[in-house]
Amino acid sequence: MKALVYNGPGQRSWHEVPDPVIQDPEDAIVRVDAVTICGTDLHILKLPDNVSNEEAVLLADILPTPYEVGVLNGKVSPGDTVVIVGVHGAPATLHLEDLWIKDVTITTGLVDTVSTPRLLSMLAAGRLQLPGLITHRFGLDEMQDAYDVFSDPASTGALEVALFGDAGVQ
Repeated sequence: MKALVYNGPGQRSWHEVPDPVIQDPEDAIVRVDAVTICGTDLHILKLPDNVSNEEAVLLADILPTPYEVGVLNGKVSPGDTVVIVGVHGAPATLHLEDLWIKDVTITTGLVDTVSTPRLLSMLAAGRLQLPGLITHRFGLDEMQDAYDVFSDPASTGALEVALFGDAGVQ
């Protein structure tokens, strides 16, 4: 069986493991033979023929996050000026004493993908222009390289990394 072996921070690699065994209390063996998805009437949508696999990947997070957290939660209207603060791995100082008088609205939150059907319809209708959002593409056998690139966006320029199986990229 093909296994992604994690040997500590930044140390992942693919190995052929014919008979895996647990050697350490923190080890885990997970075998996926079949997947059952509950609530499929709410979470699985048919991909229209004119929406590529690459565009569909963007529906996982890079499209619904700014739309739900920014546009919907922030009540953005046509003509509004919007700045996007992103996901921070370090503290970000906001000077509220300067922002309140400027009538600045700040929204934060996690995406729940409630907007996926609407965004998919917008993609299918050609209403969303998405050039350059996926900056790196890898095959499943290159997952280690994909993790390395995505974990260091400052030096790799990674915005969104896509993994594709044998079917390839559309």
